[in-house]
Amino acid sequence: MSRKITLAFLKTEAASGIILALAAVLAILLANSPWADSYFGLIKHPLTFQAGDIEITKTVLKWIKDGLMTIFFFVVGLEIKHEILRGELSNPRKLALPVLGAVGGMVVPAVVYLAFNLGPGGALEGWPTPVATDIAFALAALAIAGPRLPMALRTFLLTLAIADDLGAVVLIATLFTEQIDLVALGGAGFVLALMALAGRWRGAPYGLFAVLAFLVWAFTLESGVNASIAGVAAAMTIPIEPRRPGETGMLKQMMHGLHPYVAYGVMPVFAFAAAGFSFGDLSAENLLSPVAIGIAAGLFIGKQIGVFGAAVLAIRLGLARRPTDSTWLEIYGCALLCGVGFTMSLFIGALAFDADNPTAQSAVRLGVIGGSILSGALGMAVLAWSQKVRDELGTSAEAAKPAGPG
Repeated sequence: MSRKITLAFLKTEAASGIILALAAVLAILLANSPWADSYFGLIKHPLTFQAGDIEITKTVLKWIKDGLMTIFFFVVGLEIKHEILRGELSNPRKLALPVLGAVGGMVVPAVVYLAFNLGPGGALEGWPTPVATDIAFALAALAIAGPRLPMALRTFLLTLAIADDLGAVVLIATLFTEQIDLVALGGAGFVLALMALAGRWRGAPYGLFAVLAFLVWAFTLESGVNASIAGVAAAMTIPIEPRRPGETGMLKQMMHGLHPYVAYGVMPVFAFAAAGFSFGDLSAENLLSPVAIGIAAGLFIGKQIGVFGAAVLAIRLGLARRPTDSTWLEIYGCALLCGVGFTMSLFIGALAFDADNPTAQSAVRLGVIGGSILSGALGMAVLAWSQKVRDELGTSAEAAKPAGPG
């Protein structure tokens, strides 16, 4: 990924993280206000989608997860494909550290969660919830706490979060598909093949890809496979090569065209719908439940140990190098920020537990929000302190320079 593209992506993600936080706070305030019934009534209101013989009824919250969030995963798929073919994930020397960090950051939180849920009252099915990282929140926290830290550190965090998202998509595909309609799934596969063929047609209009992607989504939704997979799969068919020399490829155009709408629209809407919970749920049973504690500990403890531990091991074994000009403390700060799971963790947690089980859903929200706040706060404190040390050293070095001729 070029420096210009990286800067634009980081700027959008940083601003998006602030809007996400505001959307989540608004949801929690409304859920505990005189308008609480209206808030919960809105997100639980049933809506019906009908196309021919296909008729599906879901709540507003479910449509946001299965509809709007498919666009989010489409953009994630575009980013993953771009990074694999043209960006950091295409360079083996740069690939090792963030990918190994992402692996450690998925395995250790899952183990931590399971450790809290092996006993009575535990729910083993929730283990995927703390394995994800929210790119927008993590990058926003880094931008606020350390605006002058090395660009390589930002690229490291961005690449690690994208690799983490790829792992989360694989988990969603393999764990949250129960009954499959093979006819509908075959229809989705056929349309995906048409999209791949259209990618070879240099004059293919963008509208054609939009129509075909919608059909892939509709077939996938009917098949029983999580609709997020449709978004990623459709993204993989978008051609990356430019149609003519000197032009920007379709993939890059779509990625940068859709990214602001996803960052400033789709994700805040999801945060608003998914983050709201009543303080009436803050009973000792929920606060001290193995699910809530396991998720919070997985994000706050598991993420930092997994990411930082894997990074240290990879660098010490000579498998990877530290990001240019970065310190161990700053890598640790980034490892802490990886514990901000928020959007992705809320999404996976909602899939892991029965939507009709309010106790489990409340525990998921408590654990995700609690673990994310702890991780974000400590991560920002560490990075802000590192930024302060850098600034003081820079000032001291400037003062120590000999004065020029007067």
